[in-house]
Amino acid sequence: QVQLVESGGGLVQPGGSLSLSCSASKSISSIYIMGWYRQAPGKQREMVASSIASGRRNYADSVKGRFTISRDNAANSVDLQMSSLTPEDTAVYYCAANTDGRMYWGQGTQVTVSS
Repeated sequence: QVQLVESGGGLVQPGGSLSLSCSASKSISSIYIMGWYRQAPGKQREMVASSIASGRRNYADSVKGRFTISRDNAANSVDLQMSSLTPEDTAVYYCAANTDGRMYWGQGTQVTVSS
């Protein structure tokens, strides 16, 4: 079992940048996939970015070139750096861990992009 805690959300203007951080309660070095998801009002939760234990990273088409996921196994953390934000990026962002045959979720952090 692993607990995940996100931080770093907030209000940012269009075109701005924001960084999110996810801290895990245990070592993530053996966790196959760590990732970030988001859910906007009235929409389904969607994958934003994922970091595979092998080092490969995957991104949703909508965030490619703007978001970067970084995984620090020594610090048991996964960060998401977001730039060129648009109002369409407004959502609750969740950290996730795929391990032990199930998904674990953080409580979520709100990101609002608005002028």
